[in-house]
Amino acid sequence: MISITGIILAAVIVGGVGLFIGVFLGFSGKAFAVEVDEREEAIVGVLPGNNCGGCGYAGCSGLAAAIVAGEAEVSGCPVGGAPVAAKIAEIMGQEAGETIRKTAFVKCGGTCEKAGKDYEYTGVEDCRVMAFVQNGGPKSCNYGCMGYGSCVKVCPFDAIHVVDGVAVVDKEACKACGKCVAACPKNLIELVPYEQKHLVQCSSQDKGKDVMSVCKVGCIGCKMCQKVCPSEAITVENNIAHIDPEKCTNCGLCAEKCPKKIIL
Repeated sequence: MISITGIILAAVIVGGVGLFIGVFLGFSGKAFAVEVDEREEAIVGVLPGNNCGGCGYAGCSGLAAAIVAGEAEVSGCPVGGAPVAAKIAEIMGQEAGETIRKTAFVKCGGTCEKAGKDYEYTGVEDCRVMAFVQNGGPKSCNYGCMGYGSCVKVCPFDAIHVVDGVAVVDKEACKACGKCVAACPKNLIELVPYEQKHLVQCSSQDKGKDVMSVCKVGCIGCKMCQKVCPSEAITVENNIAHIDPEKCTNCGLCAEKCPKKIIL
């Protein structure tokens, strides 16, 4: 027969143990609590919250901690841009400085109509898989966009899509997080100033004759753009033209004189 005294004693023991554990955990929580800088919490509050990693840190909280620690600039969030940088600067008691808006740009204009194709491909549609496919994929130009959308899959803002065989960026939707840049196995995507009006839509380093045999609009390295540029913003290296955005005045002479019309 169960003793009433035994039941009461067991209840007291269990209750005492529970009380002890509660007190111990409460004390431990206070003793070992990690203090969080109020500025860090405030910065997290003004960041977009996309946690895209475009800043180079593990999400918005990681960037906030780095800013407070002096390891990152107040303008470190590419998604928030200048407005967010100004708010963070105010929290940190600093000057935000000038923030240049950027956007992703795909250095290829070889659409299905303009670029040659060696064969028809049927299989996994992923640009990274092409490294294991014959000749690096069906496209004749070894430098061109393969159009299988590895960049599209990683974009958290739906800002890039494959149109007519080539990835195209929506400048208004792009937040310059850089995920598409990292995803492209051919390094065809780069971040450029949003206001830059003239860009070379090609990345081929082949000689002119070889370029023309695989693409109707590829840069042939003729240096015509370099010769007519009044601000010396264009140089041709490795058979491909490069435009320095800091020197470019957007006069448009390079685009006008380009025989292949590959400068946008």
